[in-house]
Amino acid sequence: MKKFFGFLASEVALGTLIALLSVSTAVASYEGAMADSEQNKYEILGMQFLNDGNAEYLTANQQITQDYSYYDNWYLNVDERPEIAAYYEGDFSQSLQDAIARDNGIWDDAYYEDMYTYPNELSNESDTNFEIGSQYDEKGDRLQLVMLIMALGLALAAWGSLLGAESNMRIMFSLFGLISFLAGMSLYIYYTFISPAVVAI
Repeated sequence: MKKFFGFLASEVALGTLIALLSVSTAVASYEGAMADSEQNKYEILGMQFLNDGNAEYLTANQQITQDYSYYDNWYLNVDERPEIAAYYEGDFSQSLQDAIARDNGIWDDAYYEDMYTYPNELSNESDTNFEIGSQYDEKGDRLQLVMLIMALGLALAAWGSLLGAESNMRIMFSLFGLISFLAGMSLYIYYTFISPAVVAI
């Protein structure tokens, strides 16, 4: 054990530890920045799909209201003024024409499902993108923790390298630096390979 601590405080061991901690901190920082970038991208996409979906919901509502009006006017005129009824019938949406052909009640569930199909698709796409953005946000937070641990270990190892070779503080700082490196690497491996934040949706 004494030899181990002595080796841990050596220039070679400290230099190697500092190099490993530096590279690990840089990797965690880079991947964290990339995760933040992906988060922003998917959140922007989610907002775009959400706005488009809201606009399409309004359009669908307007089309449904027009169908109500056209059908009422058609119904009022179909017997006594068929030419006027035919005019309104020509303005029926395809969804209304399909509903009439089904003969299952004009305003059945299938009619509304058909009218809202595209808005619902946009809304689902928005939810998917927001979910992916949330996963990248979690990934970024995890990498921030890894980077913090690695940076702390780097600071301890660097400080230890400034102390004398026989100093007990040098050994202590080196040991804490090694512990930080192992803890950071364990978290990185766990977050990256065992329990990744970003999963396929």
